[in-house]
Amino acid sequence: MEVVIIHRLVEKAQKGNHRAFLKLFSEFEHDIYRTAFVYVKNEADALDVVQETAYRSFKSIQKLKEPKYFKTWLIKIAISCSIDILRKQKKVVPFKPEVQEAILQDEEEDLPLSLSLQDLISILDNEEKNVIILRFYHDYSLKEVAETLEIPLGTAKTILYRSLKKLRKEWKGDGAYGK
Repeated sequence: MEVVIIHRLVEKAQKGNHRAFLKLFSEFEHDIYRTAFVYVKNEADALDVVQETAYRSFKSIQKLKEPKYFKTWLIKIAISCSIDILRKQKKVVPFKPEVQEAILQDEEEDLPLSLSLQDLISILDNEEKNVIILRFYHDYSLKEVAETLEIPLGTAKTILYRSLKKLRKEWKGDGAYGK
């Protein structure tokens, strides 16, 4: 969707046009879902994040100052919703490893690869995870990552390189960060 069209739709949505908001949101719904899934690691919670992101963004669309950053703004809300769900889940007792393994064996064959990628990302703290996801999953430039997360560009670079180093060590089997 072109920036000009996004700008017009945002202005309409800010004036209360529900259809304009729905059209905007549906344009980026898949990106929101993908971002959420990386954080929460399951379809049901990712869908909850999409729904909560829709609700929060609809209620606060008037606060968006720059329409050209609509997608960035939505992704930021989705990350916040994902982290909220993860905080709530910390109060939930997890499956025993053998039960979880039995459940996973019934899934698709591609699942172990996606789980290993998710396991790698899960060793990162939230700050590192945010930078990695925005940079590589959404192809944001480092400048866009810094703007989205409201951190200095130098800090974004430092977090990115620290995260990559941590992921390389874990991937090569060093195991210093996880397991």
